[in-house]
Amino acid sequence: MKRLFKGLYMAFGMFCAIPLPFLWDDSCADKMMPSFPIVGALIGIIWWGAAELLVFTGIHTVVAAVLLMLIPFIVAGFIHLDGYMDTSDAILSRRSREEKLRILKDPYTGAFAVIMIAILFIMQFATMFVALENGRHFRLLIIIPVISRCCSAMSVLSIKPMAQGGYVNMFRPKAAMPHRVFVLVLAACASVSAWFIAGVPGVIVAGAVILGFIASMSCAYASFKGISGDLAGFSLVVSELCGIVALAVV
Repeated sequence: MKRLFKGLYMAFGMFCAIPLPFLWDDSCADKMMPSFPIVGALIGIIWWGAAELLVFTGIHTVVAAVLLMLIPFIVAGFIHLDGYMDTSDAILSRRSREEKLRILKDPYTGAFAVIMIAILFIMQFATMFVALENGRHFRLLIIIPVISRCCSAMSVLSIKPMAQGGYVNMFRPKAAMPHRVFVLVLAACASVSAWFIAGVPGVIVAGAVILGFIASMSCAYASFKGISGDLAGFSLVVSELCGIVALAVV
């Protein structure tokens, strides 16, 4: 139990920008992926609280949409955007696998990364604006980061790591089945909660997050034949965008 709480603390320290005293224990690193959706729950609560506050204050919808599109990235410390940009740059290069791997690890920002981050922010702003205009189901903002991180944790725990995926190997235990079951239980609880929050629209939003993750991870895996932290971050960002699009539509 102590290792579990320590892994949760480490997960908050790595995947969340809320300041915490530094603590690292290699023996607890394998507990960080099961804790990842709990980090998402905190991000989601902050996201939902900000939405309710902005609506309550009556701030202009454009300003509110800009703030809401940025809040999940800010609270997460922009950590997943790095993987999104690097992976987008590599996939869209349409080069050989070896060249894509080189681009993935390249510290410089390529043109495709800039284009894709612009598309992401435009889509995030537009869909958040529509969601604010509709003014419905803001509590689903709690669920979206939880399910996206459940999907990300499952991919890290289940998919073959890339040869250079030391980041993934660090979080992956030798016997991952209990961790996978725990993450699946959290995902099921989040999906059921989406149903209780909004009924069919909640299920649609939860399903959009899951399908968005599966589609983006399948595309990334086809290019690299393995998973890394960058690919997991890429699919997490895409899946949350899909969730917000669904939230705007329903």
